[in-house]
Amino acid sequence: MIHEPVPGEPGWHTWATPLTTGFNSVVLGDLRVRTEGERSVRLRMHPGSHHSNLGGALHGGVAMALIDVSLFAAPSILIDKRLVGGVTVDLSCQFIGSGSLTDPADAVTEVLRETGRLVFQRGLLMQGEHLVASYTGTIRKPSLPQSGQTR
Repeated sequence: MIHEPVPGEPGWHTWATPLTTGFNSVVLGDLRVRTEGERSVRLRMHPGSHHSNLGGALHGGVAMALIDVSLFAAPSILIDKRLVGGVTVDLSCQFIGSGSLTDPADAVTEVLRETGRLVFQRGLLMQGEHLVASYTGTIRKPSLPQSGQTR
């Protein structure tokens, strides 16, 4: 992952994959991330018209994609940057309000617990003070190669 300070945006860092043709880059666009306390990370995207549903609001699938990416951003920043290669075990989302295409969408994810293979999390999808969704999710950490082995 590319995680560098963003010039002119104090406290924010890029959150990007080197694969510019991959899902995150193509669908979600330019993501920003910052820590919020010891257990939470805020992942931000700037929605555009290509993120809309038929009603002109933020598409639920885009919201879920941002939330899924946040389940990897938070523990990767707070626990271990090698967690990016893990997989989503479960993701539960409750949509509470519609999202707009004019305001940044922030997935604020809290790491609740880490075990040997799993990371349990919860969070809120916000646009300013407006609550769009709440979520819980679990990721499975990637299998790390044994000494002398490659993946």
